[in-house]
Amino acid sequence: MARTNRQPSLDAPRGRSGMLQRTSQPSRDRFGRFSESFARAMGTSGFLLGMTIFVLVWLSWNIWAPPPLQFDPAATNFTLLTLILSLQASYAAPLILLAQNRQDDRDRVQIEQDRQRAERNLADTEYLAREVVALRMAVNDFAAETVTRDVLRTELRTLLEKLDNEPAREEDTAR
Repeated sequence: MARTNRQPSLDAPRGRSGMLQRTSQPSRDRFGRFSESFARAMGTSGFLLGMTIFVLVWLSWNIWAPPPLQFDPAATNFTLLTLILSLQASYAAPLILLAQNRQDDRDRVQIEQDRQRAERNLADTEYLAREVVALRMAVNDFAAETVTRDVLRTELRTLLEKLDNEPAREEDTAR
């Protein structure tokens, strides 16, 4: 049985409506991505080759076609072609600048992230260097305190001699 009311229910996420109720406002990011793709396309050899072919076909048609079929005759200095190319250039320049600004923003963010990463690496390196120095000092202190076998035997003999002499002293004091 289908629901007839349009009340929000617990089985659907809040704030999401159907495709028919979405607003058609373009986002800034969508326009920015469009400008980047436009600028990227304008910088390709395919675009330059296509524009060259377009202009050559336009000029050829309007020079060699019969005068009644010409739509931008050479007598008017190809005014329509000039206007079309000017219009294309007037839109291309701001879109290319917008794409460059977006790239500059991305580069700025990347530089900041690189700087933060370098600071963390430096801090980590300094910490590790301090730890290595502390370990070396601990190893050196341990090595200085390390007892050789001969030293240990000598110390044990001395202690045994003292222990052997002590009971005799206790007996002397008891008398």
